[in-house]
Amino acid sequence: MYQLRTYDSIEAIPRAEWNRLADPDTPFLRHEFLAAMERHGCVGEHFGWLPRHLALYDAGGSLVAAAPCYLKTNSYGEFVFDWSWADAYKRSGLAYYPKLVVASPYTPATGPRILVADGPDKDELTAALIRGSLELAAQIGVSSLHWLFTTETETRDLEGQGLMRRAGCQFHWDNRGYQDFEHFLGAFSSAKRKQVRRERRRVAEAGIRFRLLLGREVSEEEWAVFHRLYCDTFDKRGGVPTLSLGFFREIGRTLADQCLLVLAYHEGKIVAAAFDLVGTRSLYGRHWGCFADFHSLHFEACYYQGLDYCIQRCLSRFEPGAQGEHKISRGFLPTPTWSAHWIADARWRDAIGRFLDQERDAMSDYLAEMRGRSPYRAFHEQEGQRLPGK
Repeated sequence: MYQLRTYDSIEAIPRAEWNRLADPDTPFLRHEFLAAMERHGCVGEHFGWLPRHLALYDAGGSLVAAAPCYLKTNSYGEFVFDWSWADAYKRSGLAYYPKLVVASPYTPATGPRILVADGPDKDELTAALIRGSLELAAQIGVSSLHWLFTTETETRDLEGQGLMRRAGCQFHWDNRGYQDFEHFLGAFSSAKRKQVRRERRRVAEAGIRFRLLLGREVSEEEWAVFHRLYCDTFDKRGGVPTLSLGFFREIGRTLADQCLLVLAYHEGKIVAAAFDLVGTRSLYGRHWGCFADFHSLHFEACYYQGLDYCIQRCLSRFEPGAQGEHKISRGFLPTPTWSAHWIADARWRDAIGRFLDQERDAMSDYLAEMRGRSPYRAFHEQEGQRLPGK
């Protein structure tokens, strides 16, 4: 009834067809975003991300479901860490790479990985695409298949097809109808409210001023300055800056209203910048860099400017990126994230399954502990709620 095809370039799939299925709240899964990565060498053999995009067609030849998929020769840029699994395979004389990964490269943000339109056959199409991904993994002989940063609904669907759930944690903000930033701070305890005001005041007293620009408003030179900041951050941390200047300039044009650049100025010069992606309901913090150190500038550029932007534009959610317990005191609460994993070797599947069961229990405890650090005066989350298990 359905036919699954794989493509080694997103451009083999018409942009309008792919985007028709994509959630408008996830710009990092749009055709333009993924195509820019391929065109500018951000993915490919050099970085170990080889496109193998999944496309499901009905009997009439129409694209009815899709997923961004890559053959991986390393685990870089995934943010769901399986380095220890790869090392254990190696010590056992087995090859962990290559593997298949369904993800948006270098983007630890939750969103639908199964692109499918709403309708009476959505569940059927979802199941068909998942089965197709498993058949592909078995056919090409990879060690494993990994779906990263899936939604809760998708994760349940994947579990239903035999994949194993993995739990993680990020720190997200939900808009509870705040009228402005002060209204938001009014929900904080007195001590935490004073801390945020003090941090914002120190940035202002240092003479830092901000400009927030959508992609269509950013000049070629401003993109160049931001890219130097982006690369500098990776250089300082010993990482690899995979996203090129050409990539940022292209999505600044093709996703002109979904790219947000926060520029910080001191004495008329750019000293720091943060790059975000804007969905229809959510803001996603992605990259940051600075040329000079100013007290609390990172918090202002990466968090407070974004929070203010969300409140002013009635966005319901802000995901500022992976990790970071320091985000809690600034209004971002612990939130579970999900991934789903299929392991070809039955012995390793059992061993990793036991590990994931233990890890989920530990993650439940961690989430409960982090919820206890909430800065809000009235916090009504369910303490001690256990994470879903298989």
